[in-house]
Amino acid sequence: MDALKLVVVSAGLSKPSSTRMLADRLAASTARRSGAGRVEVQVIELRDLATGIAENLVTGFPGAALREAVEAVALADGLIAVTPIFSASYSGLFKSFFDVIDNDALTGKPVLIAATGGTGRHSLALEHAVRPLFSYLRAIVVPTAVYAATDDWGSGGDAHTDELPARIDRAAGELAGLMDRRPVVPELAAAVVPFAEQLAALRV
Repeated sequence: MDALKLVVVSAGLSKPSSTRMLADRLAASTARRSGAGRVEVQVIELRDLATGIAENLVTGFPGAALREAVEAVALADGLIAVTPIFSASYSGLFKSFFDVIDNDALTGKPVLIAATGGTGRHSLALEHAVRPLFSYLRAIVVPTAVYAATDDWGSGGDAHTDELPARIDRAAGELAGLMDRRPVVPELAAAVVPFAEQLAALRV
């Protein structure tokens, strides 16, 4: 049986970043709940693709690295999307990445949404900004969204409290369950030929 493909999109801007740290913990918990060796995790750091995303927005064509990331998201059995919260919403880099993805690529795909921020006051940004974005893209968003404020990182949490570790495990369990029930994602029918190569082929 082929491993399930779990793609993690992290929009953290610094290295190291709390956004990436949250993404890694969600991925590890999802893999653990899916069973040993059943999930193949690929992490996409949008920070490394920032220039390519901007160029794609103005030219309409992705570079090689961005095209590879977009294809990975399209072929994933499950997606974890984590963004820092700026001005009570997702970051511009996070939104721009999903703007360059085909509108149908996430249809029916299980998605776990998460975010980081300085204080818990911005936690509702997940519900009024991030969840509607993925609902618009017709993804299946897991019920539990995970928000981690600065203070959350020091909390222990256990099965009887609702601290960060408990929220991570609950959301990861929901994602793992949806990935298990999802039909296998078919391979792309054919590789997309870049427009520049198509033009070159027309030259005599």
